[in-house]
Amino acid sequence: MAAEPEALPPQTNGEAEAPTLAGTLEQQIEQLQHRVRQAEERRRALLHIMGDLNESNRKLGDQRKAMLHILADYEKDRSRLAQSNIRLGDSRKAMIHIMGDLRETTQEMERREHELRDKQEQLVQAGKLATLGELETERVLADLEKAMDQVRKATEIISHLRTFGRAAPVTVEKVDVDDVIERALSLMHEQLRLHAIEVEFDLAAEELVVLGNPIQLEQIFINLLTNARDALEDAPRRRVRISSTREGEKIKIVVADTGPGIPEQIQQRIFDPFFTTKEVGGGTGLGLSITYSIVKEHGGEISLVRSPEGATFEVEFPVAVEEPVEESLL
Repeated sequence: MAAEPEALPPQTNGEAEAPTLAGTLEQQIEQLQHRVRQAEERRRALLHIMGDLNESNRKLGDQRKAMLHILADYEKDRSRLAQSNIRLGDSRKAMIHIMGDLRETTQEMERREHELRDKQEQLVQAGKLATLGELETERVLADLEKAMDQVRKATEIISHLRTFGRAAPVTVEKVDVDDVIERALSLMHEQLRLHAIEVEFDLAAEELVVLGNPIQLEQIFINLLTNARDALEDAPRRRVRISSTREGEKIKIVVADTGPGIPEQIQQRIFDPFFTTKEVGGGTGLGLSITYSIVKEHGGEISLVRSPEGATFEVEFPVAVEEPVEESLL
């Protein structure tokens, strides 16, 4: 009689549960991957909004520079009303138009700021979700940190633009020229970077203090940096050098670029209002004219000096020797 085969041992619970556990882990991994993708999409949306914000800031700066010059023309034309009735009327119309544009741009910038704040909160939440996963964790965290740095920088620029664009009485105070140059450069930094322009400094070690309005003084160097940026558009070597020194009772600031320079036959006209060598629509011809007016109002001098290459502007101010007086410069 043949022996009966031995019965197979019963299947353990662990072997039955293995496929179920693997499926649960795969589902959790897919959820983490989905959260990481959401964080990346929010980061790209933030970068797009910041690009729009930079464009709005550029428009606001251009409109404000034009308005400053027209306001200065308006004050001068009012004292010469008998000789320039037509020009006064045109200036008033242009000022009303520019003020309307400035108001619209300011509202747009505030809307962008609110949108940027919402995206920042979304990024913070996305960062928390991303830390739950182990797939590409280091790359995601690095991208989030860069985005947060960009948000902080944009917030600082917006805060400074509000101060720069705020209409307020023009008063004088003791101002460190080097601080003014650094603030102007902070506003122009992104534009210079996008144009691959290198900035070289040679600032005096000592404090260079003048009596003036810090916002108007800042406008001088923003205009000179803008002029250098445009001049270097097609230059093979793009560099701007800014130096400051004290010579006796004078403070001298030099802004030089490596562009093509200014032709000798038009050098006498570069500070004239509305004079420009750019094509129609490429510039208002107001930048250097506004700069000249502000320098003069502060008791200083500005000139185009001879240099081996590019254009070199030299600005001089008297050293502050007395306490500031609360009064209008206009």
